[in-house]
Amino acid sequence: MASDGGDDEEYGYFYDDDDAEEDAAAGLEQAAAPPPERRADYWAITQESLPTAQKQDLSTVMNFLNIKQHQARALLIHHRWKMDGIYDHLDKGRERMLRDAGIVLQENNIMAASGSTKPWRIMHCNVCFDDIPMGVVLTMDCGHCFCNDCWTQHFYAAVESGKKQIRCMEVKCPAFCDEDHVRRLLGRKYPEMAKRFNRFLLESYLEDNDSVKWCPSTPNCGRAIRVGTGERYCEVECPCGLSFCFNCMAHAHSPCPCTIWEKWNSKCTEGENIKWILANTKSCPKCFKAIEKNGGCNLVRCTCGQCMCWLCGGGTGLDHTWTSIAGHSCNRYEETRGKKADTSREQMQRYKHYYDRFKIHGDSYGVEKQKLGPTLLERVRLLEADLKCPLTIRDGDWLIRAHRRLLVSWQVLSRSYVFAYYMFSGELRMQLGGRAGLAMARNLFEDQQEQLEQHVERLSELLAGADVAAMPEPEIVEAKQKAVTLAKTVERLCGEMYKCIQDELLTLLVEPMTIAAYRPDGPDKAEELTP
Repeated sequence: MASDGGDDEEYGYFYDDDDAEEDAAAGLEQAAAPPPERRADYWAITQESLPTAQKQDLSTVMNFLNIKQHQARALLIHHRWKMDGIYDHLDKGRERMLRDAGIVLQENNIMAASGSTKPWRIMHCNVCFDDIPMGVVLTMDCGHCFCNDCWTQHFYAAVESGKKQIRCMEVKCPAFCDEDHVRRLLGRKYPEMAKRFNRFLLESYLEDNDSVKWCPSTPNCGRAIRVGTGERYCEVECPCGLSFCFNCMAHAHSPCPCTIWEKWNSKCTEGENIKWILANTKSCPKCFKAIEKNGGCNLVRCTCGQCMCWLCGGGTGLDHTWTSIAGHSCNRYEETRGKKADTSREQMQRYKHYYDRFKIHGDSYGVEKQKLGPTLLERVRLLEADLKCPLTIRDGDWLIRAHRRLLVSWQVLSRSYVFAYYMFSGELRMQLGGRAGLAMARNLFEDQQEQLEQHVERLSELLAGADVAAMPEPEIVEAKQKAVTLAKTVERLCGEMYKCIQDELLTLLVEPMTIAAYRPDGPDKAEELTP
């Protein structure tokens, strides 16, 4: 079939493998070269590196707005540690933005700015009602001053109740107390409470930060993952090896949206029951209840009174012998069109169709990761150890990269069936007029899915048979060309499937959904943050 160079080519309907192999051969060395290094957007934070991570953000805000550390912390907590939120609110003006976050600048308060120059002067504390020398009185940025003993008890009570931001004691004063003052006064009388307060400040970076979440590994690895600003819908791999969705904290599941993946996990708990029912029961042709046959002849009677033939599931009369049923014959195959359908069994059959493919592709991923992966590593090691081969031939990185593409593609295929099960089930609410565009988008998606399956199988077969250490040089070059071509093809098809899901299918739904961006090498790896 000819192509006119329109939308079909854009989405990969027509793809000439011969042309692709020529392209791959021409740019083989470029394709084999490792991708350029880029600055990591994802960081793994441990208990040791937590102060460093927090200090980075605090320093940025302190320098940007020329404010103290406790003021920067209050502002970041107010905006849930989102720098974008701070930038967006700057149009109000610096003073108002800080005031809205409960931050009062010392420079705006004459009493606080002047300080206590004469420590022997007497001041009346409005909390304990004692006359106190100014040397043991503390004035906050807001200008309110009380004796050190009252401040200490106020700090103790606040920390004991779990507060990490402590407001001034003055009635209706919104200002937050300087954390250095809190540490100093608590450290004198209640050193353990001072340590607890420091721990609260560190933990606030994790608890109040939308860009940082604990790795959901079991048992927990003790790391928190920090992503870039605005990276809510992303997938990341923790240094412990677990890949997860940063939005819903489930295992990585793109190109399936979080909502659909959650539905599928709930559905799978009943999946084994559904498969058993399909394998061991038949539906009554009258009431459609599932019937199990545990012995006897092929005439079965339902509790509703209807008799049926166990071989074909058709309704019959009661008159029968051990070998035949009166007036009934089912040795010839008959089409079921026009007959009353058992919708519940059809739904179970539909679920089994998608579940089987989800599991088969998922199992393929597991087998080729655990068995083919180590095999390829050993082949590459033997190839690179063969000093008789030219250096360009001995470089086996292309084999490892093709294997990585293969593993990611198996996962994409597996999860695409989860998406398809719900997207085309009629369960999800469509936009007005969305049903009209669904058929065309579905054809596009399923065509891409079919092409991806075919090319992934070809890549799997090629890598399994690529015993490069035992091949002559011409065969190694040929295998390399084919592997690079197929790896590029499955990468392109995966990218197009993601684009189809996000731009063509999810836009038809009433409930907004989005998916993580496609990553040819799998979720981005988080780097350990150095303390």
